[in-house]
Amino acid sequence: MFHSYFFPISYAFMMFPIAALIFTLPFLIVQYRRHGYIHKLRALILYLLLLYLMNAYFLVLLPMPSSRHNLAPSGSIMQLVPLQFIQDIIDGSKIIPDQISTYWSLLREPAFLQVIFNIALTVPFGLFLGYYFRARWGMCILLSFILSLSFEVTQVTGIYGFFDHPYRLFDVDDLITNTLGGIFGFRIAIWINGLLPRIEQLDTNIDRSAKRVSYTRRGIAFLIDSMVWIIGFGVLYGFDIKSAFWIVTGIYFILIPAFTGGRTLGKWIVRIRVTSSGNRASFLALMIRYGLLYWVMLGAHAIVIDSDVTGLLSSPLRTVAYLFVLLADLAFFIHLVIKVFKKDDQLFYEKLSRTSHVISWPEKRLHTDDSNSSPLEV
Repeated sequence: MFHSYFFPISYAFMMFPIAALIFTLPFLIVQYRRHGYIHKLRALILYLLLLYLMNAYFLVLLPMPSSRHNLAPSGSIMQLVPLQFIQDIIDGSKIIPDQISTYWSLLREPAFLQVIFNIALTVPFGLFLGYYFRARWGMCILLSFILSLSFEVTQVTGIYGFFDHPYRLFDVDDLITNTLGGIFGFRIAIWINGLLPRIEQLDTNIDRSAKRVSYTRRGIAFLIDSMVWIIGFGVLYGFDIKSAFWIVTGIYFILIPAFTGGRTLGKWIVRIRVTSSGNRASFLALMIRYGLLYWVMLGAHAIVIDSDVTGLLSSPLRTVAYLFVLLADLAFFIHLVIKVFKKDDQLFYEKLSRTSHVISWPEKRLHTDDSNSSPLEV
């Protein structure tokens, strides 16, 4: 029996790195947006929640039929009698009421072990709700029931139609025992709260605006901005505007930040902005900063791939131009790697423009004590 549990758990652990990779980007965006920085304990708990949910669903869904065209079940696919598991345990057990020693036989009774498994399955979920999310009793019961219902619906629909027929029974007793497990976990969280760091006080006395802007944070902002830039470039290029690259780059990375206090959409989402010597970045500073980065560095790429320009050059000159761009890319890559490892915030174009990134955290929230707030109540 334990082998049947080990198999889904091992698969969940093997798939976890892929799921974590997919989860990381939205996780970072939410954490930067909501909390202003990444706290290691908060990150650990949320990744453990992801791992738990993967294990729970894998335990419920595996093993699957060998083919999508599985056979229809021979009996009913739904058990709608509440507490039917009690009668199943009584019918299958060898308990003699006046002989205590016979009660140990329950540990070998499949119906009893199934109930214990269903309760244990959602105990961690209740722990997360009670400790991290600071949910109330009613919310815990509701969310535990919804999680259990998602298990049962996924099973009875053959993973929402992926299989021709259901391969698991929809059991109302599973809803009861899973919800009970969530309540137990919630109760345990209340007992152990005093032994663990208070989640709602992790950000107490933290000056977010003084924290270093990491390259990870800047990279996320750049990724979002790149998506917006590509859309703008695509629109202008679709109208056959030859200077689309220069126009979109100038508007999005220079003109807009000049009016928004050094913010682009990506920077606004992760709560950072560009400043000049600690003050609002001037138009000239933004022109130097992004002109060097985008019009010079990336602009060189735009020029060498433009056939109208390269067509005017002889073959040797085109080779020299390609080689120059390649060497410039290599030099910038080495420069970036060195800065990342040294944790030096300023790249060459930032030093020349005397600009830098700072965390843009609302002043009214800098000294707010969130000790009484709950993520599930906000």
